[in-house]
Amino acid sequence: MTWTCVYPRLLPERRPEGHRPRAPRWTLGFDSPASLLTSDYLAVQADGEEAPAVGEFLAAVRATHGSPGAHAPEAWELLSYTDEAGAYNLVHLAYWKNSTEHARWLHSAPLTAWFHGLEAATAGHGAWHEVVQVPPDRAESIYSDPRHAFGMAACTGTQMVSMTYNGYFGAARDRLPVSAIDPLEPSEPHLRRSSPADSHGRRLRAESGHNTAVIRSGQYWQQAEGEQLADYEQALRPKLMAGMDHLRREADTEGTMSLRVMTSMDRHTLRPLRETSVLGHFHSLAALEGWAAGHATHAAIYEHAIARNRQYGDARTVVTWHEVFVLPRTAAYEYVNCHPATGILPYTPTVLAVT
Repeated sequence: MTWTCVYPRLLPERRPEGHRPRAPRWTLGFDSPASLLTSDYLAVQADGEEAPAVGEFLAAVRATHGSPGAHAPEAWELLSYTDEAGAYNLVHLAYWKNSTEHARWLHSAPLTAWFHGLEAATAGHGAWHEVVQVPPDRAESIYSDPRHAFGMAACTGTQMVSMTYNGYFGAARDRLPVSAIDPLEPSEPHLRRSSPADSHGRRLRAESGHNTAVIRSGQYWQQAEGEQLADYEQALRPKLMAGMDHLRREADTEGTMSLRVMTSMDRHTLRPLRETSVLGHFHSLAALEGWAAGHATHAAIYEHAIARNRQYGDARTVVTWHEVFVLPRTAAYEYVNCHPATGILPYTPTVLAVT
């Protein structure tokens, strides 16, 4: 048995009558009720992976997890990417189902102490901290294979649950329990800031707008070999990157606030794995749905994945998944000495200079 949050439906669901999915899919189930789900992204932004700041960041990560206390994350990862400004970002990502434990971790972890101890005016590097936190009724997920646990699914007290709310446009919305009673509309238009929110030499706190949609979409091909490996690297991945390039290039019209393609790192060797995830912030769920339903780049990704799932079935070794969170208004994003294209800075409706 799994716990689910269910509302009496006041708004119509998007699933067509009699719909039968073309491929099996699974979603995340919880063994017991949870109040807030938390994914905490804390990163260093430097000139390159050999920069001294990266070593300082890793030392703080090791100190944090070397003797974990009662407030330790339920799951955590290291990821890296080079952003559009050419800066190297190393990201510590941690998950909690217990928001109180997360709050206590913020006050006790060496990693957060490192972040709060940075002097923005003198730091030779940047750092950023984005906390995505929602009640379970504002979260949904989908996995192509139940044998692998990614993202929030790596937390204890969760399990994969088979479902049929997949394979049609609007399925992600239907999987959000709150969508039964709330249209999840944004409170203001999607506008690029007229002047950049530049955190060089400063510490800024930024808000996303109400009902901002955050998606982490994962791709795992660590176990792929031969034909399946070649298919992912030569066919599916280029389609995925074409879609991401479009969302970045047309950010003003597509509702893209931020988009990062991150590579998962081995936590011990720091070597890159054959695993990536795209972290995207969108002005609204409707903006994300619009690209998925109406653009050729998403159709190419979707149809390719469905075809290969049908071809290989249970022998498929390329796994795809995503988790989506629709945020209530938040002020939990903080940027220290970062370039103005970092995170949601180009689009944040509200920004506050701390120092």
